[in-house]
Amino acid sequence: MTDIPASAAHPALGFHTSEAAQARLRKRYRAEGRFKIYGIVAILIGLAVLATLLVSIVSQGYTAFVQTTLTLDVYVDPEQVNEENPGAADYQGLVNDAIYALFPEDTTRDQRRDLRGMVSIGSGLILRDMVTADPSLIGQTVSVTAPIASNIDQLHKGNLDRDGRIPVSEAQLGYYDTLLADGAVDTRFNWSLFTNADSREPELAGLRGALLGSLYLMFVTFILAFPIGIGAAIYLEEFAPKNRWTDLIEVNINNLAAVPSIVFGLLGLAVFISVFGLPRSAPLVGGMVLSLMTLPTIIIATRASLKAVPPSIREAALGVGASRMQAMFHHTLPLAMPGILTGTIIGLAQALGETAPLLMIGMNAFVTQAPDSLTSASSALPVQVYMWSDSSQRGFVERTSAAIMVLLGFLILMNAIAVLLRRRFERRW
Repeated sequence: MTDIPASAAHPALGFHTSEAAQARLRKRYRAEGRFKIYGIVAILIGLAVLATLLVSIVSQGYTAFVQTTLTLDVYVDPEQVNEENPGAADYQGLVNDAIYALFPEDTTRDQRRDLRGMVSIGSGLILRDMVTADPSLIGQTVSVTAPIASNIDQLHKGNLDRDGRIPVSEAQLGYYDTLLADGAVDTRFNWSLFTNADSREPELAGLRGALLGSLYLMFVTFILAFPIGIGAAIYLEEFAPKNRWTDLIEVNINNLAAVPSIVFGLLGLAVFISVFGLPRSAPLVGGMVLSLMTLPTIIIATRASLKAVPPSIREAALGVGASRMQAMFHHTLPLAMPGILTGTIIGLAQALGETAPLLMIGMNAFVTQAPDSLTSASSALPVQVYMWSDSSQRGFVERTSAAIMVLLGFLILMNAIAVLLRRRFERRW
């Protein structure tokens, strides 16, 4: 038996005896080690950038989930509130009278203006809803927890430095300190962020309209894109003849998946609105545009899932007498469904985050009421982010980041559902 040199028996170098071969092996192993290091560094850089982005968004947006409030004792004057028509009174004036009463010595015009600016104009709406729901409150003193004005709210949350240049007067700073010391200023969870629609006032602006608009959009997109996409993919993959026409269709589907989303918005504006006369800013039109954008993704994912099913499944079904249609819908399609659902959810998640096509069809309109149908004027979460980011008021900065957090939460949820579906139904061959 031939003895193998000890140097050549090294497990990393194999059984090569040539010095040149060993040098080449060492060079390849060093290159492999450097490649692993490059990969780890790339992953760390990506994680660092992602962490920086998330920290920046969360640090600016988490304060939007709490609301600074001011508790006032408001006298519902029966001379100003008519019991037969309680909704027609000047409730904001009653709230203003209540805050005037806290500082009776301040009676000048400027002082009264600063006092009125301490509370949100939505305070009167809260009092109106209370009295309308219970007219027996007329003639009584009611405790009202009113949202404080946006600038004071930002000051209380620490988003404004009181030693710097801030949009709060010296008098208002004094009022704020007094009310805070008296325990009238408090913070609570900001339910209005989810129950209110958009508003010109940051402390009153909410996401309800955008949330419902996004849900309507996803409903229309799914109803249109899912069956059409699956049907087209099944036909192209299983039944269509292989010729130049089907090849052309396949190439165009792949190209449509790379078309900028704003092009689909232009198509929706030109066809759905200009030609068919459908309403602007409506979730119906937005969903139709997004379904066109999502169709290529669903078709490509469905065809890939069908190809992943082993041919033996089809052959076995055909061998026992099943038709091609039966083999497809009874055997191939159920096995491909996990991949189809995964691709569909990923396509819908991509559509949920689109802004450009919705801007083209006018869904950036200022809408103060949540939509109640598919044809009502509406906004969407990404469009709401765009609109709030364009405002110069500090209160909308935190609202913008909060809306991004909500949008990211929905996207993470949809991707998690896609992963769970694949793990739950995936078959390994």
